[in-house]
Amino acid sequence: MIEIGRLCIKTAGRDAGQRCVVVDIIDDNYVLVDGGVRRKKCSISHLEPLAEKIKLKKGASHAEVAAEFKKLKLPVWERKTKEKKEKPKRLRGKHKKEAMLAERLEKKGKKKKVKKIKKKEAKEEKK
Repeated sequence: MIEIGRLCIKTAGRDAGQRCVVVDIIDDNYVLVDGGVRRKKCSISHLEPLAEKIKLKKGASHAEVAAEFKKLKLPVWERKTKEKKEKPKRLRGKHKKEAMLAERLEKKGKKKKVKKIKKKEAKEEKK
């Protein structure tokens, strides 16, 4: 009864209750499923086969499965892309101390003092 293209319902796991389709048969106990669930290896005992069948070739891509599911108006699981966050620049040594001091003084609203302190530190370095 389990064959490539057979629609099934997952009965166990985090995707339980979702519809999927058999994309590939791995061995007697496991198949590769895709569709309304994550594309992954699944035990046959965790699937409830339905009478419906989709015309798919062995090892069909996720895009092909999604197209067939959309024809049947079934929901398809899509991966959500993560937003890239800009990492703060890592400061070390005296640069870190300067940045921390400048940040503290700017919070207090003393920008002029920051410039004076930097000038003093520059003079000390020259000596």
